[in-house]
Amino acid sequence: MSGINKTNAARLLDRAKIAYKLVPYAVDENNLAADHVAHELGEDINQVFKTLVLHGDKCGHFVCVIPGNMEVDLKAAAKVAGAKKAEMIPMKELLPLTGYIRGGCSPIGMKKSFPTYFHSTAMDFDVIYVSAGVRGLQFKIAPADLIGYVRATVADIATPMENKDDE
Repeated sequence: MSGINKTNAARLLDRAKIAYKLVPYAVDENNLAADHVAHELGEDINQVFKTLVLHGDKCGHFVCVIPGNMEVDLKAAAKVAGAKKAEMIPMKELLPLTGYIRGGCSPIGMKKSFPTYFHSTAMDFDVIYVSAGVRGLQFKIAPADLIGYVRATVADIATPMENKDDE
């Protein structure tokens, strides 16, 4: 573990006695996308999950953790969260709300505990990768352990990304 500073999220997992591995990767400030992270880790994009924060009209804020090559299905996410509709929060609200910045948002250790939903494919793998709370560092962790720790619900909340030429 030399040279890697433990994040608050890592300390929380330590306290809960949950096994994980911290995996550093090279950060590209111009490309915070999950596919870049997967490439840097040399891992399957389906196993590299991104943490998104949404706001539902009837339920307030909630968290969706989905594979890096998918996008959140707003209708499905709203439904599982008990809302009629939901939307991604504006980027400027992320840090004050969660304590995390874009590209370093972890489902563990946010300022407040929000209802959390993992896409069902997380359970297809022995280990998945999620942000450890800072850019450049991922947790390699068993999905069941992580889902249990954050008391998440597993649901189909994402759809494959549409390949848009203008992105």
